[in-house]
Amino acid sequence: MDGTTLRLADSATNREHFGAQAYAKSKVASFPQARGVTLMAVPTHLVLDARFGAYKTSEMAYARELLPSIPDNSLTIFDRGFLAAELLCNLVVRGTQRHFLIPAKKNTKWKLIDGTDEDGTVEMEVSDAAMRLDATLPATWRARAVRIVDGKGELVYLLTSLIDRKLFKAKQLVDCYWRRWEIETSYRELKHSMLGSAHTLRSMTVEGVTQEIWGALVAYNLVRVEIAKAALEAKCQPTDISFTLAFRTIQYELFIAAATQAQGKLPAGMKRLRERLVLDLKEYRPDRKFDRVVKAKAQRYPYKKLMTRA
Repeated sequence: MDGTTLRLADSATNREHFGAQAYAKSKVASFPQARGVTLMAVPTHLVLDARFGAYKTSEMAYARELLPSIPDNSLTIFDRGFLAAELLCNLVVRGTQRHFLIPAKKNTKWKLIDGTDEDGTVEMEVSDAAMRLDATLPATWRARAVRIVDGKGELVYLLTSLIDRKLFKAKQLVDCYWRRWEIETSYRELKHSMLGSAHTLRSMTVEGVTQEIWGALVAYNLVRVEIAKAALEAKCQPTDISFTLAFRTIQYELFIAAATQAQGKLPAGMKRLRERLVLDLKEYRPDRKFDRVVKAKAQRYPYKKLMTRA
């Protein structure tokens, strides 16, 4: 689960309903923006559910609405911005075998109950603000803290409700957490491949924006479903198939079907489509050679202030 934003066409209705990002000195973004949170299945990249709305509404608020959509017997990976007892505790207690995995913040405080500093069970207090949001929360809650080295070379902790250290190894949890970045890949596919890197969405009305967003998500899932079916027949992972290739192939097949009026040949067309989707699997696609890291920001060249003569 993670959040994103979409830039909208600059109309009075869009700006009034969705709002925009505010900067220092009372400056406002040039375009209105919609904020949203999506729930994605990592193995297939299918979007299970999503919430979009006004920019001023926090990602945490949208995440609470998505809790009922999280399936049982699952592990949900979050960004550290979603670290809140009210969200994570309700995820666990309102389902069957629903667990979380989330990085701790630098100021997160806890008491070690069992294990070691590298991998142990910790207890944290529930804040008064969280208690006001949900009076059913306990005074304290427990999680497992696993220490790792992040992309910047710093020591951070992963918190998870998978307490059993014998059944769930620390390395398995770390490998699961690094797959969280795949949702960013889905956002790139949606915004750049499908929407053509458009600067803004086209719709000038609130209803049109809502329809456009959900239409894009439905179209994205339809492409992903075909990728998953092609992967099942080819006995490979859905993520091994190029989304861009699949998207363009499906576009081409739809154009051919419309031009030739091949409604009666759809089964044959679908078979040919899925065969084309896995063509690039025969090519060698090397895996990542280096670990993912955050690159340093480029520094400006030093300069001297010009001296003016009186």
